[in-house]
Amino acid sequence: MDDLVTERLVLHPLSVLEAERVAAGEPADGDGWAPGYPTDGDMAGARRFLTTCSITGDPRPFGAYEIRRRADGRAIGGLGFHGVPDEDLTVTIGYGLIPSAHGQGYASEALRGLLRFARAGGVSRVQGDADHDNIASQRVMTAVGMRLVAQDEALKYYRIVWPVDEAAADALRSWTDGRRAG
Repeated sequence: MDDLVTERLVLHPLSVLEAERVAAGEPADGDGWAPGYPTDGDMAGARRFLTTCSITGDPRPFGAYEIRRRADGRAIGGLGFHGVPDEDLTVTIGYGLIPSAHGQGYASEALRGLLRFARAGGVSRVQGDADHDNIASQRVMTAVGMRLVAQDEALKYYRIVWPVDEAAADALRSWTDGRRAG
């Protein structure tokens, strides 16, 4: 699968081997990790991806991505899907950056790139959540067009819904049905 490229970032889909290194926090020569990467959230995301791979197979392109700066190739965070689209063509996303990359618009840029990819691929709805005190994450989701749809004592829930592109949706349904049957 190809990288997703934005103005300042490369969203690199992790392979199983790359995810194993991120989950362990042990880079190989040439991994190009910025200081502070991976965070606990990046390691948890990599473990979730590896669990999915072991149970249902590699979900790419609906897996984990490493966020890399185009300027120096360094990994500064991660984002991705919590799994393949469900029957309603809905996916759940998550993301995070190392502290030194906060406040520079990278999270919004990365999430916009992932949303463009999801929409072009036939996804009809993307959802995410944030702790009540994670104002920065709430702002990121709002900045990319996601709207607050619910909250409970722990989390605020965000969603974006698009009109269904029937051709893309049919292709995505065929792909997900094939995964379920396989």
